[in-house]
Amino acid sequence: MFRKRRVRPTGSPDELVAIVEKGVDPHVVVFHEPQSVPAEQFRGLRNSLVSLNSERAPRVLAVTSALRGEGKSVAVVNLGCAFAELRETRVILVDADLRDPSLEDLLGLAPGTGLHEVLTGRLPLEQAIRPTFLRGLSFLGAGGPAEHSLEILASGRFKPILDALKESYHYILVDTPPALAVTDAGVVGRSADGILLVVRLEATPRSRVEQALAVLQGLGGNVLGTFLTGVPLSARRKDAYAYR
Repeated sequence: MFRKRRVRPTGSPDELVAIVEKGVDPHVVVFHEPQSVPAEQFRGLRNSLVSLNSERAPRVLAVTSALRGEGKSVAVVNLGCAFAELRETRVILVDADLRDPSLEDLLGLAPGTGLHEVLTGRLPLEQAIRPTFLRGLSFLGAGGPAEHSLEILASGRFKPILDALKESYHYILVDTPPALAVTDAGVVGRSADGILLVVRLEATPRSRVEQALAVLQGLGGNVLGTFLTGVPLSARRKDAYAYR
């Protein structure tokens, strides 16, 4: 199903595939367990988003949550993998959580330069983009530590970066900090075409979800909907599937 990216290090093909599979976080179920129910749930979300984009225009989707630990970053990577399955569809994941980035770990990539360096003018955008384990799926990491992430994201330099990415990618998925922790998500969200709010089932109080929606919409964001994580798969399973 996947078109795994060819790599050139020495070693047998089986060894190289094993290295890739070991590096990618096991919560990336669309890659590790493509036939599973959780993977199909991400494809269902992908299909819903595609149906909202009948003209196949480039789209920027910001992903956030009300609180920490609801699975937003895992959702970003799985959704990116699901989009990359579509023929002739180019996708890029952008880690805009400059305070606490996590996409590199989920993708099995070493820390590197990224969005922070591009926003501060220290690196051209094209040099900050990296390939991933899937063809059609690229990555723009958070980059070096940012002491004033909100000021950097709100400086007016972020939206031109998104506009530039639209020229090369069909979908740009942006991971942001939790909406109620800091205002970064709202700032990023108003530059996106839509916002997806990730909610962990039976863990996030309804009042906090409503508060997050109000914050995002109050800053001019277009909230497309919510995506539940931590949903039990079946009574036949001993353990319920849950994102970290």
